[in-house]
Amino acid sequence: MTGFAPGKRAKFASLAIGVLVLAALAVTSVIYVGGNRPSGAATSSDREAATTSSRSFVIHDAPQPLPEIAFEGGNGQALTLADFNGKTVLLNIWATWCVPCREEMPTLDALEAQLGGPGFEVVPLSVDRAGSAVVRRFYTEIGIQHLKLYIDASMQASFNLAAVGLPTPLLIDAQGRELGRLVGPAEWDTPEMIAFLNTHLTSN
Repeated sequence: MTGFAPGKRAKFASLAIGVLVLAALAVTSVIYVGGNRPSGAATSSDREAATTSSRSFVIHDAPQPLPEIAFEGGNGQALTLADFNGKTVLLNIWATWCVPCREEMPTLDALEAQLGGPGFEVVPLSVDRAGSAVVRRFYTEIGIQHLKLYIDASMQASFNLAAVGLPTPLLIDAQGRELGRLVGPAEWDTPEMIAFLNTHLTSN
C-alpha cells in the first residue's frame, strides 16, 4: 500500500478485515434463508415464520406423482415412500442445524401424538450429514416422544423432491402422491392445522 505510513497501513488492514467479516456474516444470513444457517439464537423473523398456518400450504388442483426416494429408519433399515402407502403422510424435510426446524419439532411431536396412527404419520426426514446419532441426541434433549427417526444423510431425497429450503413439509396421500407443500416452519398442533389435516385425512 504505497503512500501509507506503517501505522496507517496496519489500521487500513484491520478495517479491511472487519469489512470481510461483516460480509461473511451477511452471506451466512442469506444462506440461512435457504435453510443452511447453523444453529443459534432465533430472530424475530424466525418466530414470526413459526406462526405459518395451514393457509400457507400450496395445495395442488390434483395429486401429483412423486419420484421414488430412498432413506433410512432409525435402526438403519432401508425405506422408500412406498413403505407408507395406505396412510396419509406429512413428510417434513429438516435438519438439527436449522433453527426454525428445531423450534417447530415439539409441535410436530404433538401432532403425531394427536393424529398419528394407521391412517396418518408425521415422517420427519433429517438431512443431517452426521447421521442418526445427532438426531437421536436432539430428540432426547428436547423430549421428543412420538416421532420416529428417519435419515437421508446424502440429501438426495430432498434434491429429488425439489425442496428449496428447510424445513419443507409435503402432505402426501395414501397412494404416495403429493397433495401440497409449504416452505418454512409452522405450528402443527394448532386447532386450525389439526382441522386442515383432518380434512385431508377424511378425503383420502
